[in-house]
Amino acid sequence: MPKRVTAAIAVEKMTKGYGRTVVVDDLSFTARAGAVTGFFGPNGAGKTTALKVVVGLARADAGGVLINGAPPGRLDARTVGVAIEPCGAHPGRSGRAHLRSLAALAGLPMRRVAEVLEIVALEGAARRRVGAYSMGMRQRLGLAAALLGDPDILVLDEPANGLDPQGIRWLRTLVRERAASGRTVLLSSHLLSEAASTVDDVVVIDRGRLVHSGPLDELERAAGRGVSVLSPEPDRLAAVLDAAGGTSERQADGTLLVEGLDEARIADLAGRDRIPVHRLTPCTASLEDVFLDLTEGSRA
Repeated sequence: MPKRVTAAIAVEKMTKGYGRTVVVDDLSFTARAGAVTGFFGPNGAGKTTALKVVVGLARADAGGVLINGAPPGRLDARTVGVAIEPCGAHPGRSGRAHLRSLAALAGLPMRRVAEVLEIVALEGAARRRVGAYSMGMRQRLGLAAALLGDPDILVLDEPANGLDPQGIRWLRTLVRERAASGRTVLLSSHLLSEAASTVDDVVVIDRGRLVHSGPLDELERAAGRGVSVLSPEPDRLAAVLDAAGGTSERQADGTLLVEGLDEARIADLAGRDRIPVHRLTPCTASLEDVFLDLTEGSRA
């Protein structure tokens, strides 16, 4: 029998509300080891609340979480590193002092502070007060805190917020390297296109409910939206293509949007019936369009 792979993080029927408002509703998904899982949804979809339950900062009303196949109990910094919401540092303390206090609380060696400051490129600002940090520097400080224990699992909430293009590239390299070494990264974002070059698997939620879960390439295939065809005889061509199993829709500019048939098949059918075709253009939606379709469809 093939060896069963246990998910590094398994969320099982998680429900969490505040008062009468249900924020996370019967949510189930997994994040596998050796992969970056993107956790996507519009603002207010329940992503941060779900991540807080995953790392033990909030308690589920129903359902729960398994970490490496077992209930998490009290997670330590060597198992899970967390960067959720602001970095949590007192504005009057230096970045180094903040990390040193966290290391002391977690029982980690002080040499690790210098190591993570170098990883996040904050060595030059380590002695400055956090209150003088930019948003991007605060984000890097939060990531440094998450990395202190060199954990097997990283859980990051909107980690690209405040980062400049160079910082986003650095973040992408960081999480990809961790996945390549067999670690697990679960990161949230409301911009699927921004993280498409970073993640392996995609979980999309809306209003606290799961609307999609699977490999990124499934969404990339879903982004294909047929072929745009320009012909002086669109009605005749549409009848031929529809009879061959395609679906044709007349567009405002006079072209046909054909789904279910590729360019080669369309050209063959048009040539067979001697229907002139002036242009064949593959139409591809962006991942952001697919994301909007998924989330708007969940509201129907």
